[in-house]
Amino acid sequence: MISVRVISETGEQIGVMLTKEAIRLANERSLDLIEIVPNATPPVCKIMDFGKYRYEIAKKEKIQKKHQHVMLVKEIRFHPNTDTHDFEFKTRHAREFIEEGHRVKAAVFFKGREMAYQDRGKELLDRFTEKMSDVAKLEQEAKMEGRQMIAYYVPDRAKKKNSEKEKSTKEG
Repeated sequence: MISVRVISETGEQIGVMLTKEAIRLANERSLDLIEIVPNATPPVCKIMDFGKYRYEIAKKEKIQKKHQHVMLVKEIRFHPNTDTHDFEFKTRHAREFIEEGHRVKAAVFFKGREMAYQDRGKELLDRFTEKMSDVAKLEQEAKMEGRQMIAYYVPDRAKKKNSEKEKSTKEG
């Protein structure tokens, strides 16, 4: 028979006992025996109401989910002959996405004969990388995928902290 470490409903350690005895003890108190740490030697079990246990776990998961940040991928689309105003406008949007904590996918789309001007697309993405260098870092170099050239950018936490420090010193 397997022995388990038993903890009471108040949190006190009862001790190590056989599984049958622990189940009997839980039944006497009209509660359930719940295995909490199965990988320990011996496994740790707690005497408590199973419904209450499930409620506590759901509550912890809800709190964890609230505190986690979901990183979305936002896409910015260019063409090889994108004008300077459009480029600045789209760069400003990408900067906002990065500051919100999202990844940015910059893509240059080539239509028809524009495939002959892939160097323009590369120059465009290089210029974009330069503009974004103060808030983002290049996660994946520009590469061709079919008729589009793609590069990925992620928020750069170190650069963000430095810019916040500079703002606070200027204000103070």
